[in-house]
Amino acid sequence: MAPPPFPPDVEIASPPGDKAALRKMLRARRRMLAADRATASQALADRVAELPVADWAGLCVSVYLADAFEIDPAPLAALLAGRGARIVLPVVIARDRPLVFRPQVPAERFVPDAAGIPAPPPTEPELTPDVVLAPLLGFDASGGRMGQGGGYYDRTLAALRAAGPVTVIGLAYAGQACATLPMGPHDQRLDGVLTEDGYRAASSDA
Repeated sequence: MAPPPFPPDVEIASPPGDKAALRKMLRARRRMLAADRATASQALADRVAELPVADWAGLCVSVYLADAFEIDPAPLAALLAGRGARIVLPVVIARDRPLVFRPQVPAERFVPDAAGIPAPPPTEPELTPDVVLAPLLGFDASGGRMGQGGGYYDRTLAALRAAGPVTVIGLAYAGQACATLPMGPHDQRLDGVLTEDGYRAASSDA
């Protein structure tokens, strides 16, 4: 059975074309949604059966270290690791380069990457993810993704897709849905989005 469409009552209608203004609005919306962050984050793990991956054993799965307002992939990552997935984290090596991915390590072993974000150290091997679970500020039904504006994920996803198959799933609160997002020629679309309300595959005709 096809999933229901994105519910209109949680969509941000007619977002402005100015990406800076849109990001400001989406950050404010996300701060509000984060009031129920723990429950929503656990719900991602509870919805794992809805994801378009049948067997996680042996797969390399990229997650991220959530900030204070992002939905937290940690419960989902722990579940996937228990099913045999190898969890990796993105690492910034230069501001104009794609991200690299290194195995998750205990927090006490993290070192700041080129953007000052805690990350696995350079002594860990670089791996290529089969599945990328990506953070975002906003998303739409056609797989449009609004990130923080640094372009890291767009560069990275373009490189990964040029090299081989990869499944890209955004993680978000349901309330981060937008009616339509402005997408440029270099913006990479998601294959789908997992929220506390369930998984929605991107629609090619949305």
